[in-house]
Amino acid sequence: MERRFRPTDDAQVRDVVAWACAEDTPLEIAGAGSKRGLGRPGNLPAQLALDGLSGIVEYEPAELALSARAGTPLAEIAGALEARKQHLAFEPPDLGALLGADPGAATIGGTVACNLSGPRRFKAGAARDHFLGARAVNGRGESFKTGGKVVKNVSGYDLCKLLAGSWGTLGVLTDVTVKVLPAPEKTRTVLLYGLDDEAGVAVLGEVARSALEATALAHLPAAAARSHVSRVADAGAAVTAARLEGPEASVLDRCERLRALLARRGDVEELHRRNSDRLWREVGGAALLAEPFDRAVWRVSVPPAGAASLAGAVAAALDARFFFDWAGGLIWLSVPVGEDAGAAAVRGALAAAGRGGHATLFRAPDAVRARVAVFEPQPAPLAALSARVKRQFDPQGVLNPGRMVAGA
Repeated sequence: MERRFRPTDDAQVRDVVAWACAEDTPLEIAGAGSKRGLGRPGNLPAQLALDGLSGIVEYEPAELALSARAGTPLAEIAGALEARKQHLAFEPPDLGALLGADPGAATIGGTVACNLSGPRRFKAGAARDHFLGARAVNGRGESFKTGGKVVKNVSGYDLCKLLAGSWGTLGVLTDVTVKVLPAPEKTRTVLLYGLDDEAGVAVLGEVARSALEATALAHLPAAAARSHVSRVADAGAAVTAARLEGPEASVLDRCERLRALLARRGDVEELHRRNSDRLWREVGGAALLAEPFDRAVWRVSVPPAGAASLAGAVAAALDARFFFDWAGGLIWLSVPVGEDAGAAAVRGALAAAGRGGHATLFRAPDAVRARVAVFEPQPAPLAALSARVKRQFDPQGVLNPGRMVAGA
């Protein structure tokens, strides 16, 4: 990399993008760099690092909204929210263990730009659902604003939904406003041991459909139960986990009913807040599959009804380890790198299942990510539309070109 820019205000961001346009020099857009291993490798000649744009700009607990500079560490935001007994309900994951980055390095801008959400996703929605507004700079070097500071003020074209998950290819986020919610008073996680994958995912669905209001549901086969929580790591069997949150009396009542429901299927244990929080951080950040580090990791989104059979099909073709999150709607897969990081097997199983869904290659060497479609290939009409949107925001292709699709 020849040049690295680290602006400290919006005007400097505009100047850097204007320079890139004038010099026809593409920019790698980065926050603190914790997600550089995600997406296609850019190998770009210049980097626009946003960690100099840091700090909480405005926090209104009564309005359930927080605005921060894009490079603000999530840890700083979490600390401010915790002091007011609030949190980010989409539970942003820390991917440090999986990607070999420093833990706690993730920023709010990078998390929103990549639309990353944790175990509460199936209940509370994705990061984009909590993304209220932003200030950003497009590929022409022009500042623009979208959304508002509260839900009722968001009108017109909802560009937040477009920017979330665009991986910095449409605009450089400089300020982000997100919805916050009251943090749960009490947390419990109930563990059920010994189910096979089909039965485990079926139980997740049963609990999700019940009146128990679980906020996280995962099934961990024995090979993937490599947790630092002893009641998971020492189980020697598959673990099916369900988290309950809320007022103390409600959680204790629902926990007792859930234990009674699950006890008919096997041995049951319970985690209190500290170990519960630790387990769900491991699940959300896919830390259970972080080692060995020389394996590729996929994130596969599927309808829960077909999750166990799809994971089984991949395991039959490859030496795969996996676990299920989002009540069975998300599969994390670890496979040998090989020539294509298992792309043919993973996407072949997804196509054969015929249930829809998509697969994203989350970890692999640069050379593999350069030749394999990291994101699920789009149908031709949708790919053409995406290309037109990219040209409108970034006509010269200076913002993260090639990060999502080769040559774009």
